[in-house]
Amino acid sequence: MKIAVLGTGTVGRTLAGALSALGHEVVVGTRDPQETFARSTPNAMGTPPFSEWHAANQHIALETFVDAAAAAELVVNATNGAGALSALSAAGSANLSGKVVMDVSNPLDSSQGMPPVLNPVNTDSNAERIQRAFPEARVVKTLNTMNAGLMVDPGRLGGGDHSVFVSGDDADAKNTVTELLRSLGHRDVIDLGDITTARGAEMMLPVWLRLWSALGTPDFNFKIVR
Repeated sequence: MKIAVLGTGTVGRTLAGALSALGHEVVVGTRDPQETFARSTPNAMGTPPFSEWHAANQHIALETFVDAAAAAELVVNATNGAGALSALSAAGSANLSGKVVMDVSNPLDSSQGMPPVLNPVNTDSNAERIQRAFPEARVVKTLNTMNAGLMVDPGRLGGGDHSVFVSGDDADAKNTVTELLRSLGHRDVIDLGDITTARGAEMMLPVWLRLWSALGTPDFNFKIVR
């Protein structure tokens, strides 16, 4: 499958590498490839510059958002939550029409200090905003409740016996994403329902952030026991 991963941070790089290793034709999308390649220092989160990662992954092309999305069958939104709508707008609504858009973002707002809060929250979600902005896209929320390493290698924690959620209005799109999740090793995929249920998945982040603080590591996940 032709997959465009929008976002050059840790999540985007990790997903792009793993999906490529599974045999998919993967490109990474960014607003300005030249600017992205020109960065030579770690970002605010300490992530090394993209060029260092790309040196070891030269088979994965870096393209503009619009070029990456145009050729893709499935688009992964791995941008930060605040920048998701802008990035997808740059990709172009026509290039998202009819396609599965797998949204792994979280709408975290750190403008008032740490820990960050959710915006939107309770009555809306990032996934719903994306679906409203691009009504012809088939948006599926998933993978936002774990760190990037576990997204692509769930088996390294508890043998993979933990849960991942999907939310979306299109059943076929959710099936496509579920198959992709299973190919990455996820065994317990829970369909929460329509796109409004993404609010619940996103609202797990305040708990997740506090667990990170309490445990001293982000290397954990939720398991729904039933």
